[in-house]
Amino acid sequence: MMTDPIADLLTRVRNAQRAEKKTVAVPYSRTKEAILKVFAEEGYVADVGAEGEGASRQLRVTLKYFQGRGVIENIERISRPGLRIYRGKDELPRIHAGLGVAVVSTPKGVMTDRAARALGQGGEVLCKIY
Repeated sequence: MMTDPIADLLTRVRNAQRAEKKTVAVPYSRTKEAILKVFAEEGYVADVGAEGEGASRQLRVTLKYFQGRGVIENIERISRPGLRIYRGKDELPRIHAGLGVAVVSTPKGVMTDRAARALGQGGEVLCKIY
């Protein structure tokens, strides 16, 4: 049993990029899919797709590189099962003065910190990426 599946997702992506892999597979969940779609929209991964059926369903993540280096410099879990971090719309973190992205789980779905601020929503700060 895995206690923190989001941390596992982030670690798999981080390790695959450091090993210069083209793709990485992670076990499927709707939350992981939403986080990876935010990464794709922000340009940190090239593509995200689900494959398989039932319990063997997986997310296939195509990693992105620029001039031989991974686009993701750092990816880090913020809120975790032992210490949840919730922030209001005015307290959402700005990652590297707006050059990075904080992924926030709000009542309206998983989105970036900028989108959450624009909607006037706060929520659980899941991770940061830059």
